[in-house]
Amino acid sequence: MNIHSLIQLLVIIEECRLAKDVVAELELVLRSYKFDFYGLLKQTRPNIDVTNFMLAGRWPDQWPLTYVRKRYMLVDPVARYATRAQRPFRWRDAVDASKADPLWRRMEQMMADARANGLVDGYIFPIHGRGGLLGTMTIGGEAVDLSPTELSLFDAVARKAFWRLLELRNEVKSFEEPGKAELKLTKREMEVLSHLADGLTSIEISRLLAISSHTVDWYMNSIQDKLKAKNRQHIVAIAFRNGLIP
Repeated sequence: MNIHSLIQLLVIIEECRLAKDVVAELELVLRSYKFDFYGLLKQTRPNIDVTNFMLAGRWPDQWPLTYVRKRYMLVDPVARYATRAQRPFRWRDAVDASKADPLWRRMEQMMADARANGLVDGYIFPIHGRGGLLGTMTIGGEAVDLSPTELSLFDAVARKAFWRLLELRNEVKSFEEPGKAELKLTKREMEVLSHLADGLTSIEISRLLAISSHTVDWYMNSIQDKLKAKNRQHIVAIAFRNGLIP
């Protein structure tokens, strides 16, 4: 592998004047590393087509439709891991960390479908800002081993490409504004809120957090009062709007 291509890409991205040129240069380097597929995404939300948040990407033909139709966003172990990861990680590491999850059977089904579409393994690079997780770059296909140096350079490329594409699309300002997270939710309330946004029921949340479903409902009521929400759907909508959850 040639790390000089990654270093050069960091310079080229800054000089690009069109979004399509950023994408073309990024794809050129990804192909040289044998990554057939990738996605550069803004922060996503449950139950919404991920293509609405894609800055750039190339996926197997049927995979986006399968991902949305089977609602894999709600169980995707890589996407879940990305919401709390501070550093780049390999897809298979996220999968290994999820084996005790109550939704593991659905995750296995998703991973089998992914492999059938040529998505065997890859890496994901979380992109953070003052408001938390702003987006991700994921690269993959067949298994490719990256050195620590290459991993660090790809991380820099992810952030550079993300911000340059936002800049060229005049979307930087909305992403630079800090999230309105001063709503004083406790750590446990934030955990419950995150699982609620993933589409889990009180019983499923109680199993994940090892507390009773009545306690989960108590936290839900507290969150609803603090956010002045009308119901659980309204809780999630307000939380997204205020940057409490990605």
